[in-house]
Amino acid sequence: MGQLTAAAKMPAATANVTNAEIQQYLTFLLGGEMYGLAILNVKEIIEYGSLTEIPMMPSFIRGVINLRGAVVPVVDLLARFGGKQSEISRRSCIVIVEMASDEGRQDIGVVVDAVSEVLEISAGEIEPTPAFGAKIRTDFIAGMGKVAGNFVILLNIQRVLSSDEMAMLANAGDGGRDGETDRSASGAPQHA
Repeated sequence: MGQLTAAAKMPAATANVTNAEIQQYLTFLLGGEMYGLAILNVKEIIEYGSLTEIPMMPSFIRGVINLRGAVVPVVDLLARFGGKQSEISRRSCIVIVEMASDEGRQDIGVVVDAVSEVLEISAGEIEPTPAFGAKIRTDFIAGMGKVAGNFVILLNIQRVLSSDEMAMLANAGDGGRDGETDRSASGAPQHA
Protein backbone atom coordinates (compact mmCIF):
# COMPACT_ATOMS: atom_id res chain seq x y z
CA MET A 1 0.00 0.00 0.00
CA GLY A 2 2.94 2.31 0.74
CA GLN A 3 4.20 1.74 -2.80
CA LEU A 4 0.86 2.71 -4.27
CA THR A 5 0.81 5.99 -2.30
CA ALA A 6 4.35 6.87 -3.39
CA ALA A 7 3.53 6.07 -7.02
CA ALA A 8 0.39 8.20 -6.84
CA LYS A 9 2.39 11.18 -5.56
CA MET A 10 5.18 10.85 -8.15
CA PRO A 11 3.37 12.38 -11.15
CA ALA A 12 2.51 15.57 -9.22
CA ALA A 13 6.12 15.98 -8.06
CA THR A 14 7.40 15.32 -11.57
CA ALA A 15 4.96 17.87 -13.01
CA ASN A 16 6.24 20.56 -10.59
CA VAL A 17 9.88 19.85 -11.48
CA THR A 18 9.08 19.93 -15.20
CA ASN A 19 7.29 23.29 -14.92
CA ALA A 20 10.27 24.72 -13.04
CA GLU A 21 12.68 23.48 -15.73
CA ILE A 22 10.86 25.10 -18.65
CA GLN A 23 12.73 28.13 -19.98
CA GLN A 24 11.81 30.67 -22.61
CA TYR A 25 14.11 31.34 -25.55
CA LEU A 26 14.00 34.07 -28.17
CA THR A 27 14.60 32.30 -31.48
CA PHE A 28 16.12 33.95 -34.51
CA LEU A 29 17.58 33.11 -37.91
CA LEU A 30 21.24 33.61 -38.66
CA GLY A 31 22.91 32.32 -41.82
CA GLY A 32 20.00 29.94 -42.49
CA GLU A 33 20.22 28.31 -39.01
CA MET A 34 17.78 28.69 -36.11
CA TYR A 35 19.32 29.88 -32.84
CA GLY A 36 17.88 30.47 -29.40
CA LEU A 37 18.84 32.88 -26.66
CA ALA A 38 17.53 32.70 -23.08
CA ILE A 39 14.86 35.38 -22.84
CA LEU A 40 16.23 36.52 -19.48
CA ASN A 41 19.30 37.88 -21.31
CA VAL A 42 17.23 39.86 -23.84
CA LYS A 43 16.50 43.48 -23.01
CA GLU A 44 14.83 44.57 -26.26
CA ILE A 45 14.75 44.17 -30.03
CA ILE A 46 15.27 47.19 -32.28
CA GLU A 47 15.30 47.87 -36.01
CA TYR A 48 18.70 47.73 -37.68
CA GLY A 49 20.11 51.16 -38.48
CA SER A 50 21.95 54.28 -37.33
CA LEU A 51 25.24 52.48 -36.67
CA THR A 52 28.46 54.41 -36.28
CA GLU A 53 31.42 52.37 -37.54
CA ILE A 54 34.58 52.34 -35.44
CA PRO A 55 37.86 52.17 -37.38
CA MET A 56 40.39 49.39 -36.76
CA MET A 57 37.92 47.00 -35.13
CA PRO A 58 37.49 43.29 -35.94
CA SER A 59 34.94 42.57 -38.67
CA PHE A 60 32.51 41.06 -36.15
CA ILE A 61 32.10 44.45 -34.43
CA ARG A 62 29.73 46.38 -36.69
CA GLY A 63 29.97 49.62 -34.73
CA VAL A 64 28.05 51.37 -31.98
CA ILE A 65 24.55 52.76 -31.62
CA ASN A 66 23.09 55.45 -29.39
CA LEU A 67 20.40 53.78 -27.29
CA ARG A 68 18.65 56.46 -25.23
CA GLY A 69 21.93 58.25 -24.57
CA ALA A 70 24.03 55.14 -23.94
CA VAL A 71 26.74 53.93 -26.34
CA VAL A 72 26.02 50.28 -27.17
CA PRO A 73 28.48 48.16 -29.18
CA VAL A 74 26.92 46.03 -31.93
CA VAL A 75 28.31 42.57 -32.72
CA ASP A 76 27.61 40.71 -35.96
CA LEU A 77 26.99 37.17 -34.68
CA LEU A 78 27.58 35.51 -38.06
CA ALA A 79 31.02 37.13 -38.31
CA ARG A 80 31.68 36.33 -34.63
CA PHE A 81 31.06 32.66 -35.41
CA GLY A 82 33.86 32.80 -37.97
CA GLY A 83 31.82 33.47 -41.10
CA LYS A 84 31.39 36.50 -43.29
CA GLN A 85 29.43 39.54 -42.14
CA SER A 86 25.64 39.27 -42.22
CA GLU A 87 23.88 40.72 -45.24
CA ILE A 88 21.47 43.34 -43.98
CA SER A 89 17.87 43.02 -45.18
CA ARG A 90 14.60 44.63 -44.17
CA ARG A 91 14.07 41.82 -41.59
CA SER A 92 17.51 42.30 -39.99
CA CYS A 93 17.39 43.63 -36.47
CA ILE A 94 19.49 44.20 -33.40
CA VAL A 95 18.79 42.22 -30.24
CA ILE A 96 19.93 44.15 -27.17
CA VAL A 97 21.40 41.75 -24.63
CA GLU A 98 22.19 42.71 -21.04
CA MET A 99 25.52 41.26 -19.91
CA ALA A 100 27.11 41.12 -16.47
CA SER A 101 30.58 42.68 -16.36
CA ASP A 102 33.15 43.70 -13.76
CA GLU A 103 31.75 47.24 -13.84
CA GLY A 104 28.14 46.08 -13.41
CA ARG A 105 25.80 45.57 -16.34
CA GLN A 106 26.49 46.37 -19.99
CA ASP A 107 24.19 46.31 -22.99
CA ILE A 108 25.49 44.76 -26.21
CA GLY A 109 23.61 44.62 -29.49
CA VAL A 110 23.75 41.56 -31.73
CA VAL A 111 22.80 41.62 -35.41
CA VAL A 112 20.48 38.79 -36.48
CA ASP A 113 18.89 38.04 -39.87
CA ALA A 114 15.34 37.82 -38.49
CA VAL A 115 13.66 37.27 -35.12
CA SER A 116 11.25 34.31 -35.10
CA GLU A 117 9.38 33.78 -31.84
CA VAL A 118 9.69 33.06 -28.14
CA LEU A 119 9.61 29.31 -27.44
CA GLU A 120 9.24 27.42 -24.19
CA ILE A 121 11.70 24.53 -24.05
CA SER A 122 11.89 22.14 -21.10
CA ALA A 123 15.22 20.86 -19.81
CA GLY A 124 14.22 17.35 -20.99
CA GLU A 125 14.06 18.61 -24.60
CA ILE A 126 17.61 19.98 -24.54
CA GLU A 127 20.39 17.74 -25.82
CA PRO A 128 24.03 18.28 -24.80
CA THR A 129 26.38 20.25 -27.02
CA PRO A 130 27.61 18.10 -29.92
CA ALA A 131 31.31 17.26 -29.85
CA PHE A 132 31.64 17.96 -33.58
CA GLY A 133 29.66 18.95 -36.65
CA ALA A 134 28.53 22.37 -35.47
CA LYS A 135 29.27 25.40 -37.65
CA ILE A 136 30.28 27.40 -34.58
CA ARG A 137 32.62 26.81 -31.65
CA THR A 138 31.15 24.26 -29.27
CA ASP A 139 31.84 26.47 -26.25
CA PHE A 140 29.38 28.99 -27.75
CA ILE A 141 26.58 26.38 -27.55
CA ALA A 142 24.63 25.80 -24.33
CA GLY A 143 22.67 22.91 -25.85
CA MET A 144 20.47 21.77 -28.71
CA GLY A 145 16.75 22.32 -28.12
CA LYS A 146 14.32 19.92 -29.80
CA VAL A 147 11.28 21.79 -31.10
CA ALA A 148 8.69 20.12 -33.36
CA GLY A 149 11.23 17.61 -34.64
CA ASN A 150 13.86 20.24 -35.43
CA PHE A 151 16.89 21.46 -33.50
CA VAL A 152 17.42 24.99 -32.24
CA ILE A 153 21.01 25.89 -31.33
CA LEU A 154 20.83 27.40 -27.84
CA LEU A 155 23.62 29.91 -27.34
CA ASN A 156 25.78 30.45 -24.26
CA ILE A 157 25.63 34.23 -24.70
CA GLN A 158 28.07 34.88 -21.84
CA ARG A 159 30.70 32.94 -23.80
CA VAL A 160 29.77 34.33 -27.24
CA LEU A 161 30.00 37.91 -25.99
CA SER A 162 32.86 37.41 -23.54
CA SER A 163 34.26 40.94 -23.16
CA ASP A 164 37.74 39.63 -22.33
CA GLU A 165 37.96 37.50 -25.47
CA MET A 166 36.48 40.18 -27.75
CA ALA A 167 38.94 42.76 -26.37
CA MET A 168 41.81 40.34 -26.94
CA LEU A 169 40.67 39.75 -30.54
CA ALA A 170 40.28 43.50 -31.12
CA ASN A 171 43.84 44.09 -29.93
CA ALA A 172 45.35 41.19 -31.89
CA GLY A 173 47.35 41.83 -35.03
CA ASP A 174 46.34 44.75 -37.17
CA GLY A 175 42.96 45.38 -35.57
CA GLY A 176 41.31 42.30 -37.02
CA ARG A 177 40.34 43.66 -40.46
CA ASP A 178 42.43 40.90 -42.06
CA GLY A 179 39.99 38.03 -42.73
CA GLU A 180 42.61 35.38 -41.95
CA THR A 181 43.31 36.90 -38.53
CA ASP A 182 39.59 36.94 -37.73
CA ARG A 183 38.94 33.33 -38.69
CA SER A 184 41.92 31.90 -36.86
CA ALA A 185 41.31 33.96 -33.73
CA SER A 186 37.58 33.30 -33.48
CA GLY A 187 37.60 29.74 -34.81
CA ALA A 188 39.73 28.06 -32.15
CA PRO A 189 39.28 28.01 -28.39
CA GLN A 190 41.87 29.96 -26.44
CA HIS A 191 43.80 28.06 -23.77
CA ALA A 192 45.84 29.67 -21.01
